[in-house]
Amino acid sequence: MNREQARSDEDLLAEKRFDRSTAAFAEFYERYEAAILAYHRRRVGLPEVAADLTAETFAKALASRARFKPSRGDAAGWLFGVAHNVLVDSARRGTVEQKAREKLQMMPLELDDEDLERVNALGENDRLHAALERLPEEQREAIVARFVQDETYDETAERLKTSSSVVRKRVSRGLTRLRDQMMGWA
Repeated sequence: MNREQARSDEDLLAEKRFDRSTAAFAEFYERYEAAILAYHRRRVGLPEVAADLTAETFAKALASRARFKPSRGDAAGWLFGVAHNVLVDSARRGTVEQKAREKLQMMPLELDDEDLERVNALGENDRLHAALERLPEEQREAIVARFVQDETYDETAERLKTSSSVVRKRVSRGLTRLRDQMMGWA
Protein backbone atom coordinates (compact mmCIF):
# COMPACT_ATOMS: atom_id res chain seq x y z
CA MET A 1 0.00 0.00 0.00
CA ASN A 2 1.51 3.37 -0.89
CA ARG A 3 1.30 6.48 1.20
CA GLU A 4 -1.66 7.92 -0.73
CA GLN A 5 -3.69 4.79 -0.02
CA ALA A 6 -2.62 4.40 3.61
CA ARG A 7 -4.70 5.90 6.35
CA SER A 8 -2.95 8.49 8.46
CA ASP A 9 -1.96 7.71 12.03
CA GLU A 10 -4.48 10.28 13.16
CA ASP A 11 -7.25 8.57 11.17
CA LEU A 12 -6.35 5.22 12.73
CA LEU A 13 -6.45 6.66 16.27
CA ALA A 14 -9.77 8.40 15.56
CA GLU A 15 -11.48 5.22 14.37
CA LYS A 16 -14.40 4.35 16.67
CA ARG A 17 -13.43 0.68 16.95
CA PHE A 18 -9.76 1.01 17.79
CA ASP A 19 -8.95 -1.93 20.02
CA ARG A 20 -6.46 -4.76 19.97
CA SER A 21 -8.76 -6.84 17.76
CA THR A 22 -9.18 -4.29 14.94
CA ALA A 23 -7.24 -3.68 11.76
CA ALA A 24 -6.78 -0.02 12.77
CA PHE A 25 -4.88 -0.94 15.93
CA ALA A 26 -2.89 -3.63 14.08
CA GLU A 27 -1.87 -1.15 11.40
CA PHE A 28 -0.86 1.49 13.96
CA TYR A 29 1.08 -1.13 15.96
CA GLU A 30 2.89 -2.43 12.87
CA ARG A 31 3.94 1.09 11.89
CA TYR A 32 5.59 1.80 15.22
CA GLU A 33 6.49 -1.50 16.89
CA ALA A 34 10.11 -1.53 15.69
CA ALA A 35 10.70 2.14 16.50
CA ILE A 36 9.26 1.84 20.02
CA LEU A 37 11.19 -1.39 20.64
CA ALA A 38 14.39 0.33 19.47
CA TYR A 39 13.65 3.34 21.68
CA HIS A 40 13.31 1.14 24.77
CA ARG A 41 16.15 -1.21 23.78
CA ARG A 42 18.66 1.64 23.60
CA ARG A 43 17.70 2.86 27.03
CA VAL A 44 17.39 -0.33 29.06
CA GLY A 45 19.90 -2.61 27.39
CA LEU A 46 17.93 -5.82 27.97
CA PRO A 47 15.71 -7.07 25.13
CA GLU A 48 13.20 -8.72 27.50
CA VAL A 49 12.69 -5.47 29.41
CA ALA A 50 12.47 -3.49 26.15
CA ALA A 51 9.75 -5.86 24.93
CA ASP A 52 7.79 -5.50 28.18
CA LEU A 53 8.11 -1.71 28.04
CA THR A 54 6.93 -1.75 24.43
CA ALA A 55 3.91 -3.89 25.26
CA GLU A 56 3.00 -1.57 28.11
CA THR A 57 3.51 1.47 25.84
CA PHE A 58 1.02 0.18 23.28
CA ALA A 59 -1.43 -0.90 25.98
CA LYS A 60 -1.30 2.58 27.54
CA ALA A 61 -1.63 4.18 24.11
CA LEU A 62 -4.66 2.03 23.39
CA ALA A 63 -6.23 2.83 26.75
CA SER A 64 -5.54 6.57 26.54
CA ARG A 65 -5.98 7.29 22.84
CA ALA A 66 -8.86 9.66 23.62
CA ARG A 67 -6.24 12.01 25.08
CA PHE A 68 -4.43 12.26 21.73
CA LYS A 69 -4.97 15.73 20.27
CA PRO A 70 -3.73 16.27 16.70
CA SER A 71 -3.57 20.01 17.40
CA ARG A 72 -0.71 19.36 19.87
CA GLY A 73 1.40 17.27 17.49
CA ASP A 74 1.31 14.16 15.40
CA ALA A 75 0.55 10.62 16.50
CA ALA A 76 4.20 9.52 16.37
CA GLY A 77 5.24 12.24 18.80
CA TRP A 78 2.34 11.38 21.09
CA LEU A 79 3.25 7.67 21.02
CA PHE A 80 6.91 8.39 21.79
CA GLY A 81 5.71 10.59 24.66
CA VAL A 82 3.72 7.62 26.00
CA ALA A 83 6.85 5.44 25.60
CA HIS A 84 8.94 8.01 27.46
CA ASN A 85 6.42 8.16 30.32
CA VAL A 86 6.29 4.35 30.55
CA LEU A 87 10.09 4.27 30.70
CA VAL A 88 10.33 6.99 33.36
CA ASP A 89 7.59 5.41 35.48
CA SER A 90 9.27 2.02 35.25
CA ALA A 91 12.66 3.45 36.20
CA ARG A 92 11.12 5.23 39.19
CA ARG A 93 9.40 2.04 40.39
CA GLY A 94 12.27 -0.27 39.49
CA THR A 95 9.92 -2.57 37.56
CA VAL A 96 7.90 -2.55 34.36
CA GLU A 97 4.30 -1.60 35.06
CA GLN A 98 1.63 -4.00 33.81
CA LYS A 99 -1.57 -2.19 34.78
CA ALA A 100 -2.59 -1.16 31.27
CA ARG A 101 -1.96 -4.66 29.91
CA GLU A 102 -3.88 -6.24 32.80
CA LYS A 103 -6.77 -3.82 32.36
CA LEU A 104 -6.99 -4.80 28.69
CA GLN A 105 -6.57 -8.49 29.64
CA MET A 106 -3.49 -8.87 27.48
CA MET A 107 -1.51 -12.06 27.91
CA PRO A 108 2.06 -11.80 29.25
CA LEU A 109 4.76 -11.74 26.59
CA GLU A 110 6.69 -14.91 25.90
CA LEU A 111 9.81 -14.33 23.84
CA ASP A 112 11.94 -17.03 22.28
CA ASP A 113 15.63 -16.65 21.37
CA GLU A 114 14.78 -15.42 17.86
CA ASP A 115 12.50 -12.71 19.28
CA LEU A 116 15.22 -11.60 21.70
CA GLU A 117 17.79 -11.38 18.90
CA ARG A 118 15.40 -9.27 16.82
CA VAL A 119 14.82 -6.87 19.71
CA ASN A 120 18.55 -6.77 20.43
CA ALA A 121 19.31 -5.84 16.83
CA LEU A 122 16.89 -2.93 16.99
CA GLY A 123 19.20 -1.16 19.40
CA GLU A 124 21.77 -0.91 16.66
CA ASN A 125 19.60 -0.37 13.57
CA ASP A 126 21.88 1.07 10.86
CA ARG A 127 18.89 1.87 8.65
CA LEU A 128 17.35 3.99 11.39
CA HIS A 129 20.63 5.80 12.02
CA ALA A 130 21.03 6.47 8.29
CA ALA A 131 17.46 7.81 8.10
CA LEU A 132 18.14 10.04 11.11
CA GLU A 133 21.27 11.40 9.43
CA ARG A 134 19.23 12.33 6.33
CA LEU A 135 16.93 14.59 8.34
CA PRO A 136 17.45 18.34 8.31
CA GLU A 137 19.79 19.28 11.13
CA GLU A 138 17.17 21.11 13.22
CA GLN A 139 14.80 18.12 13.10
CA ARG A 140 17.56 15.62 13.89
CA GLU A 141 18.79 17.76 16.77
CA ALA A 142 15.26 18.07 18.22
CA ILE A 143 14.61 14.31 17.97
CA VAL A 144 17.95 13.41 19.54
CA ALA A 145 17.39 15.91 22.34
CA ARG A 146 13.91 14.58 23.07
CA PHE A 147 14.33 10.83 22.65
CA VAL A 148 18.04 10.14 23.17
CA GLN A 149 18.96 12.77 25.73
CA ASP A 150 15.47 12.73 27.32
CA GLU A 151 15.24 16.52 27.39
CA THR A 152 11.84 18.10 27.77
CA TYR A 153 10.59 20.33 24.98
CA ASP A 154 11.14 23.33 27.25
CA GLU A 155 14.73 22.33 28.03
CA THR A 156 15.51 21.89 24.35
CA ALA A 157 13.82 25.18 23.47
CA GLU A 158 15.85 27.02 26.10
CA ARG A 159 19.11 25.47 24.90
CA LEU A 160 18.31 26.24 21.24
CA LYS A 161 16.94 29.69 22.09
CA THR A 162 13.56 29.07 20.49
CA SER A 163 10.04 28.24 21.69
CA SER A 164 8.88 24.82 22.84
CA SER A 165 6.19 24.85 20.13
CA VAL A 166 8.93 25.19 17.49
CA VAL A 167 10.79 22.25 19.05
CA ARG A 168 7.55 20.19 19.12
CA LYS A 169 6.97 20.93 15.43
CA ARG A 170 10.56 19.96 14.55
CA VAL A 171 10.18 16.68 16.42
CA SER A 172 6.81 16.03 14.80
CA ARG A 173 8.05 16.75 11.28
CA GLY A 174 11.23 14.77 11.87
CA LEU A 175 9.36 11.73 13.15
CA THR A 176 7.04 11.86 10.16
CA ARG A 177 10.03 11.98 7.81
CA LEU A 178 11.73 9.13 9.70
CA ARG A 179 8.61 7.01 9.45
CA ASP A 180 8.28 7.77 5.76
CA GLN A 181 11.92 6.83 5.14
CA MET A 182 11.65 3.63 7.17
CA MET A 183 8.42 2.64 5.38
CA GLY A 184 10.01 3.40 1.99
CA TRP A 185 7.67 6.30 1.26
CA ALA A 186 10.39 8.94 0.95
